[in-house]
Amino acid sequence: MNKRFNFKNISISIISLWIIILIFIPNLLILAASFLERDETDIIKFIPTLENYLSLFEPVYFEIFVKSITYAFVTTALCLVAAYPFAFIISKLKPAARKACLLFVIIPFWTSSLIRTYALIVILKSNGILNSFLMFTGIINEPLEIMYTDFAVYIGLVYTLLPFMIMPLYASLEKLDKRLIEAAYDLGASAVQVFTRIIIPITMPGIIAGCIMVFLPALGLFYIPDLLGGAKSILIGNFIKNQFLTAGNWPFGSAASVFLTLLLTTFMILYFKAMKRFNASLMD
Repeated sequence: MNKRFNFKNISISIISLWIIILIFIPNLLILAASFLERDETDIIKFIPTLENYLSLFEPVYFEIFVKSITYAFVTTALCLVAAYPFAFIISKLKPAARKACLLFVIIPFWTSSLIRTYALIVILKSNGILNSFLMFTGIINEPLEIMYTDFAVYIGLVYTLLPFMIMPLYASLEKLDKRLIEAAYDLGASAVQVFTRIIIPITMPGIIAGCIMVFLPALGLFYIPDLLGGAKSILIGNFIKNQFLTAGNWPFGSAASVFLTLLLTTFMILYFKAMKRFNASLMD
């Protein structure tokens, strides 16, 4: 009993220490830096100011936030459209085939997403695999300009974040009670009615969880717009990175980080409220 108690206390202490050192203190320093002035030589001048936050609402920076939210929203919608039928088909397969398909979904996580993004460059560039194949088959006469466009950024974001949508959708669809579908058909419901009134509402927790798991990281990923979109695709993640590593304006970058954190926290609160309301509706 004492050994189990000690192990529990040691485990909790290690996790608490890890959270304090690697999450709480860095975020506290970021928050403090966001209220200080920039210094050309010492990076930060210990003079309190709100100028960093007020600057975020200037049109040029506000446009970056709106563009980032648009990118994240479109990426989430594309992932949902692509992942839902895929997860639905997987849930219908036999156990052996189902495990194999899930393995293929998980395999990309075995390599760095940065390396996979570089692999996309090899595929999408003017003399890459895709253009070479399309020209070889005669579908196009000259290479498509895909790299350094919004389309390339969407391809990279969807490719990277699609598994985060598939897994929660599959978890919901796999638990779907097929007797409800059979009962709906027996009562004369059409396929569209079964899908919209039975399947979608029951799998709504998976849909919401998948959307949150795609939308939130899509807001902060910076290397995909950097590598695939070039200088034209400045999003929140790129903007924060540039403030710290290129412009040397740590207070302004900190203010943008705090703003992004508050934005993500707001979406998480909305998610939990939506789930609470959904669970309450099921109880009724």
